[in-house]
Amino acid sequence: MKTLRSYFTLLLALLLLGGNFAQAQTTTTKKPMSKTVKGGLLGAGGGAVVGGVLGRVIGGKNSTAGGAIIGAAVGGAGGALIGRRMDKQAAELKREMAGAKVERVGEGIKITFDSGILFAKNSAALTSTAEENINELAQTLIKYGDTNVLVEGHTDNTGTDAINNPLSQRRAQAVANYAQQQGVDASRFTVKGYGSTQPIADNSTEAGRVANRRVEIAIYANEKLKKAAEKGTI
Repeated sequence: MKTLRSYFTLLLALLLLGGNFAQAQTTTTKKPMSKTVKGGLLGAGGGAVVGGVLGRVIGGKNSTAGGAIIGAAVGGAGGALIGRRMDKQAAELKREMAGAKVERVGEGIKITFDSGILFAKNSAALTSTAEENINELAQTLIKYGDTNVLVEGHTDNTGTDAINNPLSQRRAQAVANYAQQQGVDASRFTVKGYGSTQPIADNSTEAGRVANRRVEIAIYANEKLKKAAEKGTI
C-alpha cells in the first residue's frame, strides 16, 4: 500500500509539473528551455508544494542531495531568479573544481566527489587534492553567501553498517569542516552520513562500488534569498 501511495504521489506531481511545462511552451517560442527557465517552471502554479512532493518521492525518507534541492524549490518568477544566480555559481565551480562533478539541478547545484579523490581507503582524512577542491568550493560559497549547504557521505556495501555508517558521517563532516576552516559560516551546513543505504550503482561490480563511495553536496537558496527572489529584489 505504501508503494502504491508513493507511485500515486509521483504521478500526481509529474502531472502538475507537466501541465506547467505545457502551459509555458504555448506562450513562448520552441527554443530549448535553459536550466534557469526549468528551475523557474518547477513549482509554478503548484508552488513549493510540487517541489516538496517531488523531493520526497525522489529522495525517499532520507532525501538525497538532488531531492533536497527539489524539495526546497520556490518556483515561478522567484525560482527563475534564483536559477540565474545558481547558473553563475555553477559555472565558476565547474571552472575551478576539476576533481568533482558539478550539476545544475532545479534551483540549486549538486556536486559529487568520488571518495577516491577525497580520502584514502577506509579513512576520513582529506587528501591534498581534496583540500584544493574544497578550498575552491569554499571561496565560491563565501562569494555567494545566501545559500544553505547539505553535505552527504555514502559508502558501498562492503563491510558492516557499524563501520560504514560512522565512516560516511566522518567523511561528510571532514568536507564540511575544511570548508568552514576556509571561512564559510558553519551555520549554513547540514551534514549527514548514509552509509551504504543510497547506492547509485550496482554494488556487485567494482565500478559500481567505486561510484557508490562518494560525497554529495547540495547548494540551495536560504530563506533570505528565497524571500528576496519572491519580491524580485535580487
